[in-house]
Amino acid sequence: MSPTADIAVIGGSGLYALLDGATAHEVRTPYGPASDPVTIAEVGGRRVAFLPRHGRDHRHPPHLIPYRANLWALRSLGVRQVLAPCAVGGLRPELGPGTFVVPDQLVDRTAGRTQTYYDQGAVHVSFADPYCPVGRRTLLAAAAGRDVAAVDGGTVVVVEGPRFSTRAESRWYASMGGTVVNMTGHPEAVLARELALCYTSIALVTDLDAGVTAGESVTQAEVFRVFAENTDRLRGVLLDAVAALPAERDCPCGHALDGIKLPFPLP
Repeated sequence: MSPTADIAVIGGSGLYALLDGATAHEVRTPYGPASDPVTIAEVGGRRVAFLPRHGRDHRHPPHLIPYRANLWALRSLGVRQVLAPCAVGGLRPELGPGTFVVPDQLVDRTAGRTQTYYDQGAVHVSFADPYCPVGRRTLLAAAAGRDVAAVDGGTVVVVEGPRFSTRAESRWYASMGGTVVNMTGHPEAVLARELALCYTSIALVTDLDAGVTAGESVTQAEVFRVFAENTDRLRGVLLDAVAALPAERDCPCGHALDGIKLPFPLP
């Protein structure tokens, strides 16, 4: 029998495992292998898949993550709802290390990444609201249930990486209305939308970005340290949210492709 799941968690930097008693599965896709084998386990009566976007050994840098393979693999397993934790830099002084943000908007500042499945035909998906409203409410409620303060809403500025921002760039992103900065939120979010998946991000602030506070700069070691310090809190929120997600979807995400003629069938 083929493995199945209806919910997935895509882990970010520092979150390389989530599920206890999980079994690993290699999933073949038209876009090559996923970042890692997908592990599947039962949580709160739900079949849940976990995939570390960088790989368990963090071998995939943000600009070379196989985003298309990852989302396709999850959908082919039956996944329709995706929770996507990630590490971010804060673009506001009050959003210091350890802060959680459940964003509602995204600005793409990447370059050169393949960001669509549809290279043929006119397939234009709505992306005005990048994140699932039901998923957002569920994550916020899960955080509140664990007394974890989470900022409701905010804009993720997704940069190409792998370098961190200059001070001038950080100040510019903040002046544009950015809340946090990240390297992996795009094209992951739009690819999920192109597969009519619910996609919701929860961002853990690991540092104040370079231009926010004079004298501060970002280091990889600091990012990993802060994420490690907050992994247990994040893991608890994610597992509670997974158990609370509705079994039947009642949101716009599943209708993203309604009325559109696709050039190939979806898994």
